[in-house]
Amino acid sequence: MINATTDTSASFAPATASTTAAKPVNEQDRFMTLLVAQMKNQDPLNPMDNAQMTSQLAQISTVSGIDKLNTTLQALSDSMAPNQTLQAASMIGHGVMAPGNGADLANGLAFGGFELTQPVDSAAVSIYNKAGELVRSIDIGAQPAGLGKWQWDGKDGAGTAMPDGRYSFEVNAAQGSASVAAAGLQFGVVHSVTQSAQGVTLDVGRSAGVALSQVKRIL
Repeated sequence: MINATTDTSASFAPATASTTAAKPVNEQDRFMTLLVAQMKNQDPLNPMDNAQMTSQLAQISTVSGIDKLNTTLQALSDSMAPNQTLQAASMIGHGVMAPGNGADLANGLAFGGFELTQPVDSAAVSIYNKAGELVRSIDIGAQPAGLGKWQWDGKDGAGTAMPDGRYSFEVNAAQGSASVAAAGLQFGVVHSVTQSAQGVTLDVGRSAGVALSQVKRIL
């Protein structure tokens, strides 16, 4: 006849063993264990200096504080990602300006922009076709520092309408006799939004993977 008490004890044996498994030790516990061991084994004739102990305690406090700060920053970053996606989603269907030198001519109109680090007293937009040939030069005159925009009526220098399609441009600016760098901004309509490990990116016109942070102006 089988002893019920013996069977019951045996059935609970694995569970009892699992409850005694070692728990993970964090950095603070490991540090305190080492510090206590160091104090127990110190030379009685040359005990640990109070300044040394204070310094070690300050070090573990600093490490602990940095770990907590990193955890908080990561949580904040994770919570911001969905908000950025929602903000970017509201841009779908809107025109934006982002770094680039492309211009799409459609129905006799093309748009573009630029960014200047300082005011200039003269500026011109040069527009090129796919073969790299100059099609039109547009004088846009003096411009303040910051973001600016230009518009092309789709005609070349002789007044002939050019076919719709993809063109490129560059902005030449000057203050007096000195040239001033001008960064080109291309216009495009946001078609979709993507959330990835690299952050939020936009599908803008012919350009895919435009970072949300690259958008300079929403039209």
